[in-house]
Amino acid sequence: MPKTEVILIHNVVGLGGESDQVKVATGYARNFLIPHGLAIPLSHGNKRRLEVLRQRRAERETKDLNAMAELGKSLSKVTLTITMKTGDDGKMFGSVTAGTIADALKTQLEVSLDKKKIHLEKAIHALGEYEVALNLHPEVKSAFKLVVKSANPLPEVPAAPAAEAPKTEKRSRFGRKPAADAPAEKNA
Repeated sequence: MPKTEVILIHNVVGLGGESDQVKVATGYARNFLIPHGLAIPLSHGNKRRLEVLRQRRAERETKDLNAMAELGKSLSKVTLTITMKTGDDGKMFGSVTAGTIADALKTQLEVSLDKKKIHLEKAIHALGEYEVALNLHPEVKSAFKLVVKSANPLPEVPAAPAAEAPKTEKRSRFGRKPAADAPAEKNA
């Protein structure tokens, strides 16, 4: 199968990033990449354009890295509170997922963050405090504190005075009272 070299103009999943020079099947380049504006054929004129694309990509990546590092520093100082509905025993209805946390960040702190950047081992199913890890950039890792509270207050158990419990009669498993003066049966 003949191969041709192209210069990618945009990131293509599984193939490469902007300004990468890649070898692909001729039909793939001719029928998909070039018509959709994802790549340009490799030629002498386009090689000069390659340097401009590389410079633009480097500037964008540096800008993204700096923005994510700054976001990571500011989020590490934040405590996010999420309220969930609970039952009378304090057990949550539902769970807190990465999507729930991303929505809470957007509403409470006005920070738009993709839920894929929030790392949870598993969904949170209990009330309490948690440390949530963030993978903001391949080179930027951060974490923040998450507090999961109950939307409805838990009922308080009144402290009753220590009263003696009423004595109950002991009965056998058949519902009869044991005979106090009956001799114990011996199994011989």
